[in-house]
Amino acid sequence: MKFAWIMAEYPSWDEKKGIITTALESGINHVVDFDDVESIKKLGNIKIVSDNKEADIVLVGRKGEGDGTIPLPDSLSESKDLAAIGELKSKGKTVAAYIEITSKRLEELASEAGRTADYVILVGKDWKIIPLENIIADLQRENVKIIAAVPDYEEARLALETLEHGTDGVLLYTSDISQIKKVASLIERIESEHYNLVPATVTLVKPVGSGDRVCVDTSSMMSIGEGMLIGSYSRGLFLVHSESMESEYVASRPFRVNAGPVHAYVMTPNNRTRYLSEIETGDEVLTVDKEGNTKTAVVGRVKIEKRPLMLIEAEYEDVKIRTLLQNAETIRLVNEEGEPVSVADIKSGDKVMVYLDKGARHFGMSIEETIIEK
Repeated sequence: MKFAWIMAEYPSWDEKKGIITTALESGINHVVDFDDVESIKKLGNIKIVSDNKEADIVLVGRKGEGDGTIPLPDSLSESKDLAAIGELKSKGKTVAAYIEITSKRLEELASEAGRTADYVILVGKDWKIIPLENIIADLQRENVKIIAAVPDYEEARLALETLEHGTDGVLLYTSDISQIKKVASLIERIESEHYNLVPATVTLVKPVGSGDRVCVDTSSMMSIGEGMLIGSYSRGLFLVHSESMESEYVASRPFRVNAGPVHAYVMTPNNRTRYLSEIETGDEVLTVDKEGNTKTAVVGRVKIEKRPLMLIEAEYEDVKIRTLLQNAETIRLVNEEGEPVSVADIKSGDKVMVYLDKGARHFGMSIEETIIEK
């Protein structure tokens, strides 16, 4: 999972406060600072990265003067700081090592530190050159997060996309609020998952009696064409549309998906499914649009009520999947043109968009295994 931290070492508290507040509002909640830890914590739920041993993440690397405008930590020294990392880890601390790559030996030192530290923050004058690729490759099997210190969006994009994997995160040092917002948007875009949706042919539609139906209300607004991936079978999920459309019966609820009965699966981040009955306030689910693009949404509320249900069965290339949905005009799937269509109007032969998973599921995770669902 890609992430960003913000460097908050600015002479003026007002400037520092503005930078941190913008970062926090943009979803960046890790701050590197040395002087105003207590004041920063009052601004919100923030993780402090500092040379203070009581910090959330202890930074090994001393405060330096930088370029005179944005002070940065000094780089690691070879022996003393490597020993300090080991000592802090032995005491159960979370540790970030800070290294400025100016020579081949310091590149090697970064790899050494990465075998012990939780995070390695790398500073380089130009990430277009090879050292970053070398360090990423060398540490790919280690349990360490690699962070590149960057001044702007373009450098952040380059670092996050270097090699197939890129760095795990960036440490952004800038006083430009627009750069903070652009980097936050970049990470959100990189982290968004994509699901290849296909048009399945409806083969059966029929009422099946009543059951406990789940409505998932999120803290995000959904547009026309957006919903959630829901289904009774883990191998195939239907794109169930949000209640973002106006109706003669009820007002629109663009934050809501009337998802289906308690047993059904819903797709959540990192290609994992959960039962609708498990979802509660504060959990994360994926909202998905008609193109298969996703966003992570926080659940604000779940409503479970007894409602009449209907069975919908669809087939794609000999793969047959089913789901149950509330039998109501306001519940919609998405057709192959990307348009929402009411379950009250769906009939055999219609095409609806679904996601098919090649693997089975074990505790919500996709696995290579044969499971029969019917």
